[in-house]
Amino acid sequence: MVGTTNGNRSRLAFSVINGGGGGGGQDLVQVGGPGSVAGSDCSIIEFTKNDVEALLNEKMKTKNKFNLKEKCDQMMEYIRRLRLCIKWFQELEGSYLTEQDKLQNLLDYAERRCSELEMLMKAKEEELNAIIMELRKTYTTLQEKYTREESDRKAAMDACMREKEARVAAERLQASLSEELGKAQQEQSSANQKITSLNEMYKRLQEYNTSLQQYNSKLQTELATTNETLKRVEKEKAVIVESLSTLRGQHSSLQEQLTSSKAAQEEATKQKDTLTIEVGNLRSDLIQMRDDRDRQLSQLQFLTAEAEKYKESTGKTSAEVHNLTVKSNELEARCLYQSEQIRTLQDQLMIAEKKLQVSDSTAFETKTEFEQQKKLISELQLRLAEAEFKVVEGETLRKKLHNTILELKGNIRVFCRVRPLLPDDGPGTDTKAFSYPTSTEALGRGVELMQNGQKHSFMFDKVFMPDASQQDVFVEISQLVQSALDGYKVCIFAYGQTGSGKTYTMMGRPGDPEQKGLIPRSLEQIFQTRQSLLAQGWKYEMQVSMLEIYNETIRDLLSTNRPNPEMSNGKQYAIKHDANGNTHVSDLTIVDVCSTKEVSFLLNQAAQSRSVGKTQMNEQSSRSHLVFTLRISGVNESTEQQVQGVLNLIDLAGSERLSKSGSTGDRLKETQAINRSLSSLSDVIFALAKKEDHIPFRNSKLTYLLQPCLGGDSKTLMFVNISPDTSSAGESLCSLRFAARVNACEIGIPRRQTSMRSFESRLSYG
Repeated sequence: MVGTTNGNRSRLAFSVINGGGGGGGQDLVQVGGPGSVAGSDCSIIEFTKNDVEALLNEKMKTKNKFNLKEKCDQMMEYIRRLRLCIKWFQELEGSYLTEQDKLQNLLDYAERRCSELEMLMKAKEEELNAIIMELRKTYTTLQEKYTREESDRKAAMDACMREKEARVAAERLQASLSEELGKAQQEQSSANQKITSLNEMYKRLQEYNTSLQQYNSKLQTELATTNETLKRVEKEKAVIVESLSTLRGQHSSLQEQLTSSKAAQEEATKQKDTLTIEVGNLRSDLIQMRDDRDRQLSQLQFLTAEAEKYKESTGKTSAEVHNLTVKSNELEARCLYQSEQIRTLQDQLMIAEKKLQVSDSTAFETKTEFEQQKKLISELQLRLAEAEFKVVEGETLRKKLHNTILELKGNIRVFCRVRPLLPDDGPGTDTKAFSYPTSTEALGRGVELMQNGQKHSFMFDKVFMPDASQQDVFVEISQLVQSALDGYKVCIFAYGQTGSGKTYTMMGRPGDPEQKGLIPRSLEQIFQTRQSLLAQGWKYEMQVSMLEIYNETIRDLLSTNRPNPEMSNGKQYAIKHDANGNTHVSDLTIVDVCSTKEVSFLLNQAAQSRSVGKTQMNEQSSRSHLVFTLRISGVNESTEQQVQGVLNLIDLAGSERLSKSGSTGDRLKETQAINRSLSSLSDVIFALAKKEDHIPFRNSKLTYLLQPCLGGDSKTLMFVNISPDTSSAGESLCSLRFAARVNACEIGIPRRQTSMRSFESRLSYG
């Protein structure tokens, strides 16, 4: 069907008008439509293929074949419609030519744009290489500074120890001198001088410690700058990955062009062979025609000689001579005709030779273009391999810098989040109870609480104001979640009073993608990163377990043998820690997972099984501590390196005062158990802060379960959730003081659990 070229053209249809009267009706094709007059040539008409065929195959029918006027009218109408059809075809051809010019312009613009993008990509690649070199130099400098600082710190510690030993010795010497004062006055004076020198040395050591603290603050500033540079490098890495996909697309298109070039070369070779055969045939025909011409000339000469011979010798009559002359003329005409044929064949031969030369040149050009395309493809493959190597190298450097920054920031970090006001809060709530200083040092890290006219100031690693979204919170912990894939143990737990937003921070609000919590967002990031690392040879297996600690009893939230949420299934779950610092709970259900959907299903199942209740402080209060554990085992096929990481995400039950919650009966027992476990957690934190020899981890199931996270080699982060309600100012102050004490704790340096094993070996989960 002939397509339309302009949607504004009025569509006019052909209608068949059946004439009345007589036995045979007449069929006339008329042109009509809105806004047009029949018989006018000014209307713009569109024709279909069927309309054109009907117009060409139309036969004129008249009642009286001798009525010339009627025939003339029909013929004029038919000619008018043919003119309209021809005019429409001309307009359609013009529109096609215009559209072809537009498409050619667009093609030229796309080619120019492609070349500009390629140049931009090269410049970007050079800039990224320079940034990577600069980052390597910065990383080397930071390592050297860190090594020097460690050596200075060790030297200071050694000097301090020597000073303490000298002081103890001096005190003992002074006691002995006091007993024998009359015997050794000179020795006592020398001892006093030694004590004075030691005191001066102690003062110098204190000044050196002060300078070390100043240097540590400067190093923290440099680390923040390095972190920003690292984020910029990650963005550049994303741009490089996108450029790699573009290069792969160009590689595939060049391969297609190479295939078409090969086909064109084969076709040109075939044409060359055909023309060669044709030239050979023409040459053989030419030789044959020359032989025929020579034979005819020899025959003509022979006949002429015969005619002269007969004329002289026999004296035949003029009639015979005339006949021989006619024959001679015929032979000459035939000879001329054959000469013309020979010239024609020679012209055809020249044309064939020219075609052969053109074919040879085309084949040579095709071969040259093929070699160029092959060379370009090899160059692109080398560039692709170099880019992939740079991506792998950049990922390795990112992991090193990322883990170095997290270790230097401190192993236990604390984030504070103040939830927004809710309709259920008290009518006298004053939003000015909390303020956030804007100084350079405290911006985004400080929070101030006003209680009874007194201001209490606190500093944490990060403070989220009430308007912070779930995405803003997750961005700050995404690097910590990445460490689990790198082979570290990671623990993130939420602490705060009832109704301060802990469960919302960890789990979010079901059914609303914008309000997903840290647990579903962390799992999405892990599975996305797992998919992107497949290109580097990494394969991961993951296992999930979920439990709750309710009234100092462990409950398996993924067990299928729980008839009643208020009753345990009879199993006695025991907590065990192995030599590597890994935690195991006996008889706990462990599920293999491969996608985010599977984990979401398990989270919903656990949420339905978790113990919740209603109090005066919260309509849906969590009455237990929720512990979500994701064990990650990864193997690299190319390097045969294996990593084992653990991600613990914990939603603690809310602390509350019995006077405010109004708990009675079972709720009273639950509240007492929750407060006892949180009190045990406080005792552990205080013991760690004071660096006591004995840490009371076994005082509760919660602290014993968290022992590797609080006192081992794990990377730990605590969210302290705060309610802005003024009636909860006392609980908020207690939570902030506890968080400040947690932020001052020091634990062991995190260890990455790696090993070199064959890929066929079975992955073990620890």
